Amino acid sequence: MQYGESYGSLFFLTKLIMPFPTTNSTVELPAINQILSSCGQAPVTTLDQTNPDVAIAYDTLLQVSREIQAEGWTFNTEYHYEMARNASNEIEIPNNMLQIKLTENSANAEFDCVRRSGKLYDRQHHTYDLSDISGAEVECDIIWEFDWVDLPQPVQDFITSRAAAIVSQRIVGDQAQYQMLQQQEAFARARALEYETQQGQFTFFGHPQGQQNYYQSYKPYQVLTR
Repeated sequence: MQYGESYGSLFFLTKLIMPFPTTNSTVELPAINQILSSCGQAPVTTLDQTNPDVAIAYDTLLQVSREIQAEGWTFNTEYHYEMARNASNEIEIPNNMLQIKLTENSANAEFDCVRRSGKLYDRQHHTYDLSDISGAEVECDIIWEFDWVDLPQPVQDFITSRAAAIVSQRIVGDQAQYQMLQQQEAFARARALEYETQQGQFTFFGHPQGQQNYYQSYKPYQVLTR
């Protein structure tokens, strides 16, 4: 499946129901100009979204950023993150939390929680009430969504390259140009994965969670899907 084909008519609908947390759009301006340049368009000095090319480039950048961050990288993933219950013994999920699951430990062993209606829902006991989980707080594994300015440079480059290929397909539709941008995306992806392996302290063996000198096990089948 090609990236340009995967967005289709749902592109602008997604924009309406899935707002991006960035509040200062000027920080994305260099990336937007890189996308426009890749499509043969002139650079801009402001993100005027009355310009249809700018609007498409900006919306695509935000959507691709969210999708790539949702894969879970070292920089935006936290393990054993303690979540507090509210007065109703429910755990409310912030908007910038892309994925959440219970940490695999003895306290959570008998619970099967998923995200539902902005809260954690226990499918095992059919309830949002998590008072039966022992401990003052509930340990979870989290994938966060970060603002553009907080993303590592190799990840920014990867997102920009993928967005450029998508926008080229949408605006220009030239197959030769699209293939060239896909090659640039593949190079940027390789740099992002190199950064990930350097930052992640991966090993093929690892140690059980909770032990000293714990390292995550390296899972090639996950990396190769990116």
